[in-house]
Amino acid sequence: MEKEIVLVLDFGGQYNQLIARRVRECGVYCEVLPYNTSLERIRSLAPKGIIFTGGPASVYAEDAPLCGKEIFDMGIPILGICYGIHLITHLLGGRVTKAIVSEYGHKEVKVSSSSKLFKGISDKSICWMSHTDYIEAIPEGFEITASTDTCPVAAFEDKKRKLYGVQFHPEVVHTREGTAILKNFLYEVCGCSGEWKVSRFTEQTIASLREKIGDKKVLCALSGGVDSSVSAVLVSKAVGKQLTCILVDHGLLRKNEADEVEEVFTRQYDVNFIRVNAQERFYGRLAGITDPEQKRKIIGEEFIRVFEEEAKKIGKVDYLVQGTIYPDVIESGLGNSAVIKSHHNVGGLPEHVDFKEIIEPLRNLFKDEVRKVGLELGMPEKMVYRQPFPGPGLGIRIIGEVTPDKVKLLQEVDYIFRQEIASAGLDKAISQYFAILTNLRSVGVMGDERTYDYTIALRAVTTTDFMTAEYAQIPWEVLSRISNRIVNEVKKVNRICYDITSKPPATIEWE
Repeated sequence: MEKEIVLVLDFGGQYNQLIARRVRECGVYCEVLPYNTSLERIRSLAPKGIIFTGGPASVYAEDAPLCGKEIFDMGIPILGICYGIHLITHLLGGRVTKAIVSEYGHKEVKVSSSSKLFKGISDKSICWMSHTDYIEAIPEGFEITASTDTCPVAAFEDKKRKLYGVQFHPEVVHTREGTAILKNFLYEVCGCSGEWKVSRFTEQTIASLREKIGDKKVLCALSGGVDSSVSAVLVSKAVGKQLTCILVDHGLLRKNEADEVEEVFTRQYDVNFIRVNAQERFYGRLAGITDPEQKRKIIGEEFIRVFEEEAKKIGKVDYLVQGTIYPDVIESGLGNSAVIKSHHNVGGLPEHVDFKEIIEPLRNLFKDEVRKVGLELGMPEKMVYRQPFPGPGLGIRIIGEVTPDKVKLLQEVDYIFRQEIASAGLDKAISQYFAILTNLRSVGVMGDERTYDYTIALRAVTTTDFMTAEYAQIPWEVLSRISNRIVNEVKKVNRICYDITSKPPATIEWE
């Protein structure tokens, strides 16, 4: 545990983990806890500060998530964001009510230069608003420090008690000086020193893994993706040959991927490596299944069963290592946030797992932090910056039922897409890009003959944290070349579409 920590109390906001990521970017370690975490637990962590997240509820509703107002007597600086500022108002005697005019999107906010929270911030700053309630009366002891033309209380503070609140979202990139505002809270208000570094995380994690595992045996669920690969190398640094990496070729990997992963881990690393060819087993379980959540859970459960079987072959195994990262946990519905989708290594686990414990060394890291750890460990850049790939693989990039023929088709399409993106020099600029085999078939004409074949969707996004993302603006000539190659080289495809939806409202994957 880091000596210096800031806690984010989650009240169900969609940006809850993004706040944590921004705090870490500022050099301060941060963890997210449910809003109803006990005061005893909070005291035991001795946080330098607390941040209340936003949330979809209204504080005056009967079922609104509330914390005890005793938290304000702990002497810990608090920053309330959106719902968080309403919560402070509601609990300390102010009044929150439904706004006559809701605010959503970019808004010019006038701020007070005398506030520590707005030190060095422009007098008029562009911020991101998203609220339907507003503060009608502030609590006693507070003063207003920011406003808009339609929102009289865009920020307030009680300097003596170090209680601060903002109506807007400083954590999103749309708030131009948002990071500076958060940094002011961390350093000017909380007095943080900025001890959080990925290098320290790497050192401490290796040491704690060595202590935890001791002389026991460990299995690592190796998919070849960035997260599982970094997890594998991290654990191998701690316990060496006690680790056995198992690659389950479930028939849902990208073209040539299983062979490439096997080559890297057998030639470059001194680990026990086992490849299990289980394609038919997975295809059999997925036959007739079209619901994405069912597919995810089936694939996750079958993964575990394969590992259990392999574990019995090599003797007693106490630990299973998985490459779970923070976005996996978030989207699987940790705490109070809505379940977006289950991840095979979070929400898809069966109730009984035949291991002493599951170890997830990267569980609290975001993707960019995982890559930094990989580089700290001396991993090849090619592997560290490899395209993100979900555990369920192509199983969730095939809409509808998964069959061997559909998998082969999508592998070829995806291979062409990746080839052309790399050839155009866009592979480093685009965060993630892949193809989806839709279950839509349409009429086409090829060689003067009617066709009735599949539609392929292409997806490419730019993002830093995978919590929010913008679609990549691939040049038309590149898209045209990709489309021409796919329809000419891959049978049963006659139409290509490009997904131009951001996250939110969409997710990056389609299922």
